[in-house]
Amino acid sequence: MAARHLRTRKFSSPAGIAATAAVGVVLAVGGTVGAVRLTAAEPAAEPAVVEALPSTLAPSPTSLSPSPSATPSLSPSPTATPSPTATRTQAASRSKARTASPKPTVKKTTPAPKVVDSGSCGASFYDEGQMTANGETFNPDALTAAHKTLPFDTRVRVTNPANGKSVVVRINDRGPYIDGRCLDLSRAAFAAIAATSLGEVTVRYEVLG
Repeated sequence: MAARHLRTRKFSSPAGIAATAAVGVVLAVGGTVGAVRLTAAEPAAEPAVVEALPSTLAPSPTSLSPSPSATPSLSPSPTATPSPTATRTQAASRSKARTASPKPTVKKTTPAPKVVDSGSCGASFYDEGQMTANGETFNPDALTAAHKTLPFDTRVRVTNPANGKSVVVRINDRGPYIDGRCLDLSRAAFAAIAATSLGEVTVRYEVLG
């Protein structure tokens, strides 16, 4: 108990109280000055805003590019093409020389010859070289015939009823002078309706006008 009373000092005089207060002020002022010196000795830190400008305020190209999955791709809208300007051109037919259009060909039909007389009789043939009654040289290969009374150059259609074959001959001679026969054909005309080996056939004749 006596030791504790020795360590504890009590100042009750005004001079002791003033000395104690002066020591506290000196300590407080010294701490403040030291703090100011320490603060002044440290380099001033640059503002955080300045350091953050390149990294935080300037976005990198990678960060700006939209993600393919996040942003749908926009296809360019079709460009409207102007319609072609109608130009007036001269018709092709007007630029060419005009030619007369071909006239339609009309096929002329030969009317069937008129039959002025007809009958039936025996017909033979001959092929000897001689002069005909109208002054021509007989030609066995020509389609001609001899008749007793028909005018020269009369055309006669001769038909073989046995086979239906017919031939048109021109009268340029006289004959035949055998009973039952009215026509003597050239060899070519007779062969057109029957075999020459027969020598004579019954025919039907038609005089054409």
